[in-house]
Amino acid sequence: MAREYKDSGIEWIGRIPKDWKVCSLSQMAKEHYISNKNIHNQNLLSLSYGKIVNKNINTTDGLLPASFDTYQIVEDGNIVLRLTDLQNDQRSLRVGLSTQKGIITSAYLALEAMSLVLPKYLHYQLHSADIKKVFYSMGNGVRQNLNWVELRKLNCILPSLDEQQAIASYLDKKCAEIDSLVELQEQMIAQLTDYKQSVITEAVTKGLNPEAELVPSGIDWIGDVPKGWAITKVKWQLNERKERSERGKEEPLSMSQKYGLIPTKEMDVVPNMASSFVGAKLVYKGDLVFNKLKAHLGVFAVSKFDGLVSPDYAVYSKRGNCSMKYLEYLFKTPQYIAEFRKLSTGVGAGLTRLYTDDLFSISCIYPPANEQESIALYIQEKCHEIDTLISIKRQKIETLKEYKKSIIFEAVTGKTNID
Repeated sequence: MAREYKDSGIEWIGRIPKDWKVCSLSQMAKEHYISNKNIHNQNLLSLSYGKIVNKNINTTDGLLPASFDTYQIVEDGNIVLRLTDLQNDQRSLRVGLSTQKGIITSAYLALEAMSLVLPKYLHYQLHSADIKKVFYSMGNGVRQNLNWVELRKLNCILPSLDEQQAIASYLDKKCAEIDSLVELQEQMIAQLTDYKQSVITEAVTKGLNPEAELVPSGIDWIGDVPKGWAITKVKWQLNERKERSERGKEEPLSMSQKYGLIPTKEMDVVPNMASSFVGAKLVYKGDLVFNKLKAHLGVFAVSKFDGLVSPDYAVYSKRGNCSMKYLEYLFKTPQYIAEFRKLSTGVGAGLTRLYTDDLFSISCIYPPANEQESIALYIQEKCHEIDTLISIKRQKIETLKEYKKSIIFEAVTGKTNID
């Protein structure tokens, strides 16, 4: 017999089974708040990408409070929601299910399911609401924050307890299968990324001829290099460009780890721009540009554009007939990144800079000019092949994630008939 449906009256949910109830969130859950005053619990938890994860309470990384007695205690089965900064961040997952007792910031809202509501089912329903961006439309207009007084009015649906259990078990199994497939794709991406780095490192340090005779470079961290290659200093390959913009009318450029140096307007997240670019550093196509603060993270690239950059960037033109693309690939090997990290100076993490004198003091592997060009071209072609494979894997991951979203939505709203 075909299942009968009715209109739920909830726009984002649509039709539901005829025997399911429509109710407010306050009829399915209540606010759960227990202060961690006097630090009764030290199992630190955090909501990350829709999952409740453990954190080291003794870590020095990130922003932590002076005392954890301002935190709240959550229990196994509590649903945690991050309902702050809704206006500025509409991409994060904001709902997680706690599977252990611990403490979490009081800036989050913790909910306890009522007696006839299965926490897992309610979590899946609120997760689906999160995916559908329901929280962002609550209250009067766009809200920066959302609290329990308003959230409790959220329209929800309630099947029988047996159906909740069946849906939760079904989704646990299906989501685990999908997550396993996603993890497999991510492992393949990691392997391809490692292979890409090995291709670059092997080519720029050993050349393209596997039969080439290798000789000691005389530099421990460089090791052997093909016979006929020179070891010089970076200063003999680059000149620092110190030209400044007089009118500030050139194209503003910014450094992206993903795309290299590109017009600022094309960045995934466009940064706040200076009110005037007068005095900014000029860049010409073919220049090698470093973000001095992030050189040790590989944030540098050969520019494909004429334009201008922040004074915090360093701009270099080539000296002689070296290949700038070869140097970019060389500098992104683990050996050179380690040197950049060692020679960067400053007052602390995130504030260290690689200054020109230190960059210029580094020993540089220098093949004959024609080999540099051949190596750069080979790497470019190989990286394109590998990046294409990585892109296919990432697309598969996005497809799986969208499928997972649809599976959850169809199940929690009764559109999938689970036997």
